[in-house]
Amino acid sequence: MVSARVRGGGRPTLEEVAVRAGVGRGTVSRVINGSPRVSDQTREVVEAAIAELGYVPNRAARALAGNRTDAIALVVPEPEARFFAEPYFSDIVRGVGAALADTDMQLLLTLAGSDRERRRLAQYLTAHRVDGVLLVSVHADDPLPELLEQLGMPCVISGQRGADEPLTSVDSDNFQGGRTAVAHLIAQGRRTIGTITGRLEVYGAQRRLDGYRQAIAEAGLAPDERLIALADFTEEGGARAMHELLARHPDLDAVFAASDVMAAGARHVLREAGRRIPDDVALVGFDDSVVARHMEPGLTSVRQPIEEMGRAMTEVLLQQITDPTDERRHLVLPTELVVRASS
Repeated sequence: MVSARVRGGGRPTLEEVAVRAGVGRGTVSRVINGSPRVSDQTREVVEAAIAELGYVPNRAARALAGNRTDAIALVVPEPEARFFAEPYFSDIVRGVGAALADTDMQLLLTLAGSDRERRRLAQYLTAHRVDGVLLVSVHADDPLPELLEQLGMPCVISGQRGADEPLTSVDSDNFQGGRTAVAHLIAQGRRTIGTITGRLEVYGAQRRLDGYRQAIAEAGLAPDERLIALADFTEEGGARAMHELLARHPDLDAVFAASDVMAAGARHVLREAGRRIPDDVALVGFDDSVVARHMEPGLTSVRQPIEEMGRAMTEVLLQQITDPTDERRHLVLPTELVVRASS
């Protein structure tokens, strides 16, 4: 079938596609932009109408009319050293890339670990050079989320900054992950269980600690704050915290570290102290990263679906860009304990 518009030599419009498909203009736009918020049946009808009319999206005009750049930024407010040291970030990037593979969106990766870098980033975002932002590893006092809100910039963050997070977020179940890890140690007969936390201004680190405390309480064990050592998600921080735990509680028989990288630091200290893993001290990490799989002995770890988080964040952001009225929400993906020789 050939439309009268095409027979007359004119270029078919998006409105004509909508009429032919029997849907609204916004639905056609969502199909063209690859939004997942369209049913398969509707997508097929719209694609058929596009084919019948010979409609070709004018990307330049569409970008100009919508003030679009066809680019999104992945912002990591961390120093370069931490970004390249932790497998978490590379897995996030992999998930983001997978979600963008079938779109025309470009990805801009920005590290903003210093005040100077943050000021430069703020100027860049204020100029609206991207259509949306993915924020990863956001600290509670980070001013970037508020700036994005002021700019009206679509934004999705990895992990809530608090229980009342106003921005759309995607996270893993940190509380249940911590609880499951410690419950596993208790089931192995361990009773003096220490924990090495991440930075507690990070809400996810707080929730992992909450899970630790919950498992201790459910087992009827006496809570002991001396078994909690604060660290910063680095290997060096994990080592320092392990030294503290051994000094406070030489009789401890298990440790739950809130990241695999910190568990690696703890392992070095335990070996130097002559403690066998898992005979003397069982060890559990969090992330189930390449660090856990290559450690000797293999590290029991809480697997969080990091790559899936990156993919989900991107899909939600694309929805917000296509439909600015899209509701803000909090997606929490399940975690899973992967048991290896360290426990």
